[in-house]
Amino acid sequence: MGLREVVIHAWGWLNYKPVYSGSHLDGVGMPNRRAFPEANAMWVPEEDQKRLAAYKLLAAYDNNQAAELAEVGGDPHAREKREFGDPSMYIDTVMSHVLGREQTITVQGADSDTEQPTPEEAMAARVQQQLRDWAEAEQLTLRIQQCERKAVGLGDGVYRLAWDPGRMRPTVRVHDPGFYFPCLPEDGDAGDYPTRVHFAWELPADERRGTKARIRRITYELDWIRPATASGLDPKGRTVRAPLPAGEPDPDNPDAEVPPPLTPGDLYYPESGAIARQYPWNDGPSYVTCYLTDATWLLEDLKGAVDVDSLPLETATFATRGDGEVLDHLDLMIDFVPVVHLPNTVPPAEEHWGQSSLAKVLQVFDELASSDTDSAKASATTGTPIVAIWGKAAGSGTESHEVAPGMMFKLGEGGGMTALDTSRNLAELRSHISDLSDRAAKIARLPAVAIGTIDPSKAPSGYALELSLGPLDALIASMRLAREHKYTLLLKLVQRLYMAGQHPDWVGLTPLPARLAFGPYKPTDKAAVLNQVTTAYDGGVMSLETAVQLLQEAGYPIEDAQKEIEQIQSRRFADARNLADALGNPDAVAAFLGLQAATQPLAPAPQLPPTPGGQNTATPAGQGQQGSGGNTE
Repeated sequence: MGLREVVIHAWGWLNYKPVYSGSHLDGVGMPNRRAFPEANAMWVPEEDQKRLAAYKLLAAYDNNQAAELAEVGGDPHAREKREFGDPSMYIDTVMSHVLGREQTITVQGADSDTEQPTPEEAMAARVQQQLRDWAEAEQLTLRIQQCERKAVGLGDGVYRLAWDPGRMRPTVRVHDPGFYFPCLPEDGDAGDYPTRVHFAWELPADERRGTKARIRRITYELDWIRPATASGLDPKGRTVRAPLPAGEPDPDNPDAEVPPPLTPGDLYYPESGAIARQYPWNDGPSYVTCYLTDATWLLEDLKGAVDVDSLPLETATFATRGDGEVLDHLDLMIDFVPVVHLPNTVPPAEEHWGQSSLAKVLQVFDELASSDTDSAKASATTGTPIVAIWGKAAGSGTESHEVAPGMMFKLGEGGGMTALDTSRNLAELRSHISDLSDRAAKIARLPAVAIGTIDPSKAPSGYALELSLGPLDALIASMRLAREHKYTLLLKLVQRLYMAGQHPDWVGLTPLPARLAFGPYKPTDKAAVLNQVTTAYDGGVMSLETAVQLLQEAGYPIEDAQKEIEQIQSRRFADARNLADALGNPDAVAAFLGLQAATQPLAPAPQLPPTPGGQNTATPAGQGQQGSGGNTE
């Protein structure tokens, strides 16, 4: 009967798009082949086709090319639609709120105010400073902006880390999620950390350079530690990694098993055949390592049903690193995959992918594009109205005229003129566009004050503004929750790569949990905050530490809160005078002002004239000798 099958999946919110859902010619529910040729490539797994098509469609909305993509899909009137950048504005707004005004790497216990920190606090302070120095050198803030824009717009972002021996630091790069193909477990939780990850993309043919169409795939895979290998050639002349020769047998025990070639530091257990390795960040030995493979295939060499995970290595060409190492299952000497997938939202149970911030409002953006197109047409007829003239103009034999400002027509007897007024239609269209914009902001949980479409002076009160930001608070809290663990994982991998690279500054350091703290995102009234803080501090209901923290959160340029407190106290002489009157301790007053108390020398003991008996006695200052008559000499 040709019944239609309804499938609900992570990208089902795009099924209303004919260019995305495809037709019977493209297969059941498959994306349009002309619009999304990359998603329909023969090496792309079927479960990833809709994901890749969704990424391209979302990128088209971000770049004002959705109409162009719809035209490729078969809509002949798509190019007439106006696109004014509303999706791009929503992406930028959400991203700026998620990241806040600044991003700071923090390690618990590093900001201790004690004069003599404990060894744990000193260790935390060193790790925090090393991570901040790395972030500055690696331009981490720029990388975060790049990845977060992809995560907010497409639903997913990907970081890839690697140790750079030339720079002596880990490097972090951002990849488009369309190149990211994790091998998720079929019988487990798809939200688990994958043990094999591919980055794959097509390289088009270049006639000038004489190169054919190819596929490049970079693979990270966790597997058992194997015997040591070295760069070599196979019988076909390809550069590959070949096993090293086995060791020499023990002359004292010729019947004993010859151990396989081992990487320096590895241990071999003959009873199980396993190889163990002690990593500096683990308490016990580990039996796994991460292997890196960078291979390229010619498209014409791929035959049969193959996908990105089953490309035959027998026909691959392996890349060579700068130091001469062939990237064919190269042992990276780490027990983790240096890839961090960043979802935009908290994935559903047993899911791996996030959801774009445009997902729920995409249909509203289509309505906005149509209304903007109609408004532009109505504006044309309003600014240059359609004019009708009847009655033959004197001295003219034509039936059509061009109307311009200041033009005068001489009409014959019974002639007249009228113009078509479309201004009412234009007003209704503008009102409809405003309603659609409000609907999009409401669905996306972006209040008007958050996207800058409301005049703050017209707000009834600051409390009303705070209430209107309630949906945005819930949105940002959920999105930051999805990111908190990912950035903690990224900073942990950075510390491990430093230790694996044996950087001298990390000798003796222990990896500690570090997090990326996002700054405030709400608009604040600095004058009102300053007035509240001053009143509370002068009234004695708020400490100076809390006051400075509130000012810092309000956006005042305070880099170091403790230093700011010391500078404030060093100029509060009235408080210092009150402290001196209360304690009578000059040392405490000097410490309050950040100074050192002057040392007063002791007064010398008085020298009294000799007594008649020939004895010279010194009497302490302020005391005298009492005679029999009670007088003091």
